Amino acid sequence: MLLAMPALWYLATSWCNTSGGRITWRQVSYLTWGVLQERVMTRSYGATATSPGERFTDSQFLVLMNRVLALIVAGLSCVLCKQPRHGAPMYRYSFASLSNVLSSWCQYEALKFVSFPTQVLAKASKVIPVMLMGKLVSRRSYEHWEYLTATLISIGVSMFLLSSGPEPRSSPATTLSGLVLLAGYIAFDSFTSNWQDALFAYKMSSVQMMFGVNFFSCLFTVGSLLEQGALLEGTRFMGRHSEFAAHALLLSICSACGQLFIFYTIGQFGAAVFTIIMTLRQAFAILLSCLLYGHTVTVVGGLGVAVVFAALLLRVYARGRLKQRGKKAVPVESPVQKV
Repeated sequence: MLLAMPALWYLATSWCNTSGGRITWRQVSYLTWGVLQERVMTRSYGATATSPGERFTDSQFLVLMNRVLALIVAGLSCVLCKQPRHGAPMYRYSFASLSNVLSSWCQYEALKFVSFPTQVLAKASKVIPVMLMGKLVSRRSYEHWEYLTATLISIGVSMFLLSSGPEPRSSPATTLSGLVLLAGYIAFDSFTSNWQDALFAYKMSSVQMMFGVNFFSCLFTVGSLLEQGALLEGTRFMGRHSEFAAHALLLSICSACGQLFIFYTIGQFGAAVFTIIMTLRQAFAILLSCLLYGHTVTVVGGLGVAVVFAALLLRVYARGRLKQRGKKAVPVESPVQKV
């Protein structure tokens, strides 16, 4: 952790003076994060000719590492960059923090049961529960085209899930447990997005939001790990496997930096460009996972993936047309916790 501090300091400092190249670095950080996430949760460490090695199983420990690094980066950014006066009650961050911790835990745990492409498609389809949560939490109304694209996304995801080819023996198969975990991830993440949208009414900056949410996330995960006695075991696993320690640290750095890149992209290029980049990143992540880890995708499954991403791009186009006509488009979901 201490060895990463110079790099984190540099990233937090340079974020105040960004350039167009940050979009590329954002894509690289997120693709690296996706590859490492699948590596950490689905492959063994310490395997030899006589021993199969052991797998890391404690998702909470990874969540803690991610949140600690994000808290450090957000704290440095708050110190180094001028921020607006903070006026939100601190306890209000705890609701988004708890749902964010639970969504991250579900995300990591799901990889024990479903393939990474399935997980990515589940993330792409979370616009549906986000709309539902928007109605329940924020009392929002939606346009007809938003319901249409949500339906197309549902159809595309169903095509992919129902036609998935057999997974290699070394990969986790799609199971009911994995789908339940993905549903939990989507539900908790949708609540997080809508609660963060409500918090922005206090006129805070995105970095202040990032700091507040990650502060409580660290408290929740540390308390849970200590209560279960799992914090020491996770540390011991890092001591036994230096490769895992390197992967977990790089995973956390990519997660924290990815959040900062989100803020820059939206601030400099707008929400529409951000959504396009996110959509392309998800498509590249599926392709990269299939190439590196041997996941099979049938023709019907590939068409389902295409339907999902076409629907996402259609949403971007529709939002752009509404903006050109002077209508108020439905705001995009809060981008603070995407990883």
